[in-house]
Amino acid sequence: MPSALVVGYDPQAIPGVDGAALRAALDAELARFGEHGIDAAMTLIVSDESAESALVASLTKQPWDVVVVGGGIRKAEQLLPLFEQVVNLIRRCAPQAAVAFNTSGGDSVEAAQRWL
Repeated sequence: MPSALVVGYDPQAIPGVDGAALRAALDAELARFGEHGIDAAMTLIVSDESAESALVASLTKQPWDVVVVGGGIRKAEQLLPLFEQVVNLIRRCAPQAAVAFNTSGGDSVEAAQRWL
């Protein structure tokens, strides 16, 4: 069974956003992976010193086939250093994995499928 790790920005850390509702949508998207025969996990990070250790632990948990990086990390200009950190950690800790980018939390499966 192919595997995918989804890396996103923790919605609880976004001011002015209904974090619980966004988390529910992300969990629903994660469940969709199983419907497509893909073993998937999600790691939600914030822009602080905990990001690297959380991401390294997830990236090295198993040999992922693809890592999907969410738009919450990529699209916010102030998170550019975090985005660079994520990409470089994927390259270092999961070199066998393809890297994919979703356009929203609702198309992570399709982003992964482009590389599986």
